[in-house]
Amino acid sequence: MKELIRFAIRKVPRKYLQIVSPAAMKVMKLLYKGNAVECPVCKSTFSKMLPYGRIVSRENALCPECLSLERHRLMWLFLKNKTNFFTADIKLLHIAPEHCFIDRFEALPNLDYITADIESPLAKVKMDVHAIPFEANTFDVVFCNHVLEHVDNDIKAMQEMLRVLKPGGWAILQSPIDPTRTVTFEDPSITDPAERERVHGQDDHMRTYGLDYGDRIRTSGFIVTESLYVKELPVDIVKRYCLPGEEIIYYCEKAK
Repeated sequence: MKELIRFAIRKVPRKYLQIVSPAAMKVMKLLYKGNAVECPVCKSTFSKMLPYGRIVSRENALCPECLSLERHRLMWLFLKNKTNFFTADIKLLHIAPEHCFIDRFEALPNLDYITADIESPLAKVKMDVHAIPFEANTFDVVFCNHVLEHVDNDIKAMQEMLRVLKPGGWAILQSPIDPTRTVTFEDPSITDPAERERVHGQDDHMRTYGLDYGDRIRTSGFIVTESLYVKELPVDIVKRYCLPGEEIIYYCEKAK
């Protein structure tokens, strides 16, 4: 199973995976029936989660029902317990929307929900994050997860997200972090996909973020809180929900 999933996510373009994955998961749900682990996003229980990873497969990573990963489940809990996301009237821009969130966010009566991406078939608006096609001060909240490592100019993209947020608005901007790096590494001269995969771990990554990621967001103008919310949760909850033990949530605000 590990090798099959790893092959699929490395070799099948993301836009096609987004279309076929829900159908494939119908079989997986039957194979993983049980009650040992639970997804807080879809409330489903299983004997375990599916493995997931391009290079190294992580155990208990992918929910067979809604396709949430560890970071999605943690973000869901953070939104529920640390923000007014589920109760306030919010105009939301969701960049590169995740399958596990789309229908659930669509169903929330308090959200005016817009999805956008440059190629995803799941998004309503075709959009380049370097030039977001909305006026300044339009949105209350922006989500942009695991996108900034892919773009040519991440600072420009962050500035665009800041621009379209209303004063006092907030964003969650998650990216993969290499905790062994103090400083983000990028080299625009690396254009060969195989070399990018060797250097960055994925052939479409433009950079590898280090522990300076929060400071990098701050250079775009955001006020950034780096939250280790997962450390506030009981150990048994972290285990049952299969959450990432060291994930920092980057809660980014626009000054009022």
